[in-house]
Amino acid sequence: MESAAGGSRTGRNLPAAVAVGAGLGAAVILSLYYVEELFLAVVLVAVGAGVVELVRSLATRDIRVPAVPVLAALAAMLAGGYWGGPVWLVGVFAAALLVLMIWRMFAGTEGYVRDTAATVLVTAYPALLAGFVALLLAQDQGPDRVVVFIATTVASDIGGYFAGVLFGRHKMSPVISPKKTWEGFAGSALACMAVGGWLTAWLLEAEVWKGVLIGAVVVVAATLGDLVESVIKRDLGIKDMSSVLPGHGGMMDRLDSLVAALIPVWALLTLLV
Repeated sequence: MESAAGGSRTGRNLPAAVAVGAGLGAAVILSLYYVEELFLAVVLVAVGAGVVELVRSLATRDIRVPAVPVLAALAAMLAGGYWGGPVWLVGVFAAALLVLMIWRMFAGTEGYVRDTAATVLVTAYPALLAGFVALLLAQDQGPDRVVVFIATTVASDIGGYFAGVLFGRHKMSPVISPKKTWEGFAGSALACMAVGGWLTAWLLEAEVWKGVLIGAVVVVAATLGDLVESVIKRDLGIKDMSSVLPGHGGMMDRLDSLVAALIPVWALLTLLV
């Protein structure tokens, strides 16, 4: 969600952003409906890139997080969630934490608590949160459920961007994220509820109100997830974690809203649909 007194003030290369977004969307759709396991591989690559970005960003403040073991934990959690369910997902996460604490122990005692705390953070955010997409995929109509989740969450960014550009005046959180406006948030909410209601009725054949409710929850979770990542970047003193995605910034700039919205969407779809 961007503010908006004009397109030039958003700091975003819109053509590049659209092209990258379309490419990512195509990869998701093709893998989802071709081979479900291939979609998990796409998730592993995307979230793995986000993990690496976080690890490198933390390293700028001399905080050491072992990337390879965290990536292995991410792969294990995706597999555990898809083939084993919630118990396996949480179980793998708990086991991974113990292994990672032991791993860091052999690197020395100095900074152990600081580095271990950061390692737990990265293993939970985004790795554990991303594991819930495997739970969605494993359910009946799994690919359709994943599409509802991704499209509704992406609608938050798109609706917020254009509403912010056209109408944005009142800052939501000047200290944490100066570009966010309440007008942009309203645009995000309308877009999320519209897309959620439409796709839930079309793909899952559920009542429209259920999709609207999911959209309303998504816009809150997605906005908070975006703010969380902004706080992390501000604390580390960096503007972007990387520039791997032209027009978007780093991979975490795309994942922040998605991973934050995953658990509430998974819970609502499981309970309501």
